[in-house]
Amino acid sequence: MSLSDRDLKVLWHPYTQMKTAKAPIGIVRGEGAWLYDEDGNGYLDAISSWWVNTVGHSNPHIAEKVAEQLKTLEHVLFAGFTHPKAVELAERLLKVLPKNQARIFLSDNGSTAVEVAIKMTLQYWSNKGIKKNKIIAFNGSYHGDTFGAMSISGRGAFVAPFESLLFDVDFIDVPVSGKEEVSLSQLNEIIEKQKDNIAAFIYEPLIQGASGMIMYEPEALDDLLKICRSNSILTIADEVMTGFGRTGKFFASEYMSIDPDILCMSKGITGGTMALGATSSSAAMYDAFYADDKLKTFFHGHSYTANPVACSAACASLDIYDEKETWIAVERIGIQHLNFAKRLEGFDSIKDVRCRGTIIAIELNTDEGTSYFSNIRDSIYDYFIAKRIILRPLGNIIYILPPYVISEEDLNLVYDAIIEFFENKS
Repeated sequence: MSLSDRDLKVLWHPYTQMKTAKAPIGIVRGEGAWLYDEDGNGYLDAISSWWVNTVGHSNPHIAEKVAEQLKTLEHVLFAGFTHPKAVELAERLLKVLPKNQARIFLSDNGSTAVEVAIKMTLQYWSNKGIKKNKIIAFNGSYHGDTFGAMSISGRGAFVAPFESLLFDVDFIDVPVSGKEEVSLSQLNEIIEKQKDNIAAFIYEPLIQGASGMIMYEPEALDDLLKICRSNSILTIADEVMTGFGRTGKFFASEYMSIDPDILCMSKGITGGTMALGATSSSAAMYDAFYADDKLKTFFHGHSYTANPVACSAACASLDIYDEKETWIAVERIGIQHLNFAKRLEGFDSIKDVRCRGTIIAIELNTDEGTSYFSNIRDSIYDYFIAKRIILRPLGNIIYILPPYVISEEDLNLVYDAIIEFFENKS
């Protein structure tokens, strides 16, 4: 039996209608920007395998460091104990995070990093003896699939079965070009009505990923953050996708003049090697929990919190981010995207092209919009898979979000395939 046939007998895949989906492609190894199936066919991973793989598949440096760690210490509980790689990781993250960040809380993935942030903000106010429990988020936002993360994400088909169980959140429009004043007005209106009850504002800085790579400008976000700060509203930057170079800077928050109180990380933190989440906080946040009163303890943890092997992978990944060549590649990809955007001018089937750092998004002119369930999404995906290029459209949005190791030639392969796709549509 093939790997795909064996899979279909025992596994249940994410975001997949198992009855109608095609058999999964059995991948047996990866190298750089390429993945290889059991028959030896290569697939160019143009989306970094769900945005996580920043430094290439089977990166030899990370593999070496992980192997060393496995021979030294595979795990230790992180309550009452610590270990070298957790300390090193926290020290190194704080050197590249916004300057106001002072503490690192480790977890397992992006959703849990966000859950930690939510609980931190709500308990922060509780510890200070202030009743605040309302959170503000952007319409169309996506922060994860656990219940707290779902609550602060945009309402839609993914959360519909659970909507009655989600806590109430106030949503404002994303301040995209032309809607900056609308977003500001909505925030001010919410504050005017219930200022004393607003605990925090959470946002995906500059790019809303799952909603279709919606992009907006730093100045617009800064205006919202200034209002929050002047009204004692904590701010949470969800940098699970935008962190670790994706936007051209280490963190998207570097584009703004106002630093967040809390910042959530995952995906690229280990270069795509292992599952790990992290939530950083300001000193003021941490101080609200630092007390003789044990009831002010932050009661949150995971069995694999600060797993030494995952922390080792993250430290090895940071070694690669320390190299000038990595940032030269990030800049080169951004320039290639901008040049490619010019090649897309003139196609009637394209509604918009937007770029930020290593991300380019192409919005098609369709009546179906960005619905995850649109038929056009499946046909686009199948078109590129047939060419052995992995592009996973968000409805009518084709996007490229490649590993930084992708070569100029391989990125041109993706561009040429997209041009051919639109030429065939004309």
